[in-house]
Amino acid sequence: MIQKDKMFTFRFRPFLVFLTLFIVEISIALWLDDALIRPFVGDTLAVILVFYFLKSFLKIADFQLGMISLGFAYFLELLQYCQFLKFTGLQQYRILVVVLGSSFDWRDLLAYTLGFVCIFLFTKETLGLEKQAA
Repeated sequence: MIQKDKMFTFRFRPFLVFLTLFIVEISIALWLDDALIRPFVGDTLAVILVFYFLKSFLKIADFQLGMISLGFAYFLELLQYCQFLKFTGLQQYRILVVVLGSSFDWRDLLAYTLGFVCIFLFTKETLGLEKQAA
């Protein structure tokens, strides 16, 4: 009996990139309060962070992982637009406000899209250096 490739795996290099980006994101959240890096660069990196987290555990083509990451970011922004934390009474939990965000901004959608474009432009798969995993 031939066994198909499993969808779940663990890849160390993408996980290392995820951890590095996670530390950068935490640093931005804790120590920067400016008008460009925290809101725009942080949101751009957030999509890339989710991408590398997913890539660490899932054997799915990079483009699909990028779309999932972008969709997730858009979904969180939709929750902000609907004031989800306020509606559910969860705005009192600082960690949720930091992780999920508290206010909708159209520029965040642009930052998320830029993060997706960076994924699409600079992954090994897109550059033709790696076989697709789907």
